[in-house]
Order: sequence, then structure tokens, then C-alpha cells
Amino acid sequence: MDWEDAQYGMWLLTTKAIPLLLLFIWFFTNRHWWYHTLLVPIVMYIYQIMGLFNQNTKFVDESQLIYLIPVMALIIPTIYLIRARIFNKINEANKTMEELEDEFKISPKNFWGKVKEYF
Repeated sequence: MDWEDAQYGMWLLTTKAIPLLLLFIWFFTNRHWWYHTLLVPIVMYIYQIMGLFNQNTKFVDESQLIYLIPVMALIIPTIYLIRARIFNKINEANKTMEELEDEFKISPKNFWGKVKEYF
């Protein structure tokens, strides 16, 4: 893409990099069972940032949602199945929602342990 102004290019980059940074912080510090749903916007922002540096694109943010469908096809059913397991256990046992969230939570000891959990 031919940038006419450096300020415009930096504005486009920061409008995608700042939310991505905040989503990474939220993802790695979240303690709830549904934090994997944050992977969908994280992947979307990463793809948009990569699209900014592609020289063959005429328009920025034109059709990124189409490429996000495979990611959503993996994450959304997984989250739904975890939610279904939680509500089945609620119906079978007399536990609170917080106790069930703690039961499903996987919490590594440090930051790198959390990163290794996904790769």
C-alpha cells in the first residue's frame, strides 16, 4: 500500500496495535474459563496489522472476517462445550459457579508456563 503520509500510516498501526496489546494483557491475566474467546479478536488484530504491511492491498480492512472463520470455528464450539459441561455439573452437584470455574481453570505458575500451555 502506498502511504501518502507517515502520520496516517502510524495512526492506522496504533489503532490496531493498542487494542491488540490490551487484549494480550487481558488474555494472560484473565482467570475465567471463557478467556479463550479473546483469541478471536487477537487473531483479527494480528491479521489486520499484517495486512497493513502488505504492498498488494488497495484497501485496508476489506475482508478480514472471511479469514477469521476457521479460528472462530474452533474456538466457539470449544467454549460452548466447556459451558455445557459447567451447567451439567451445576445441575448434578450443589456447587456454586465460582467453585466450578475454579475446577475448570488451568493456572500455570508463571507467564512462560501460560505461554507454553498454548504452544
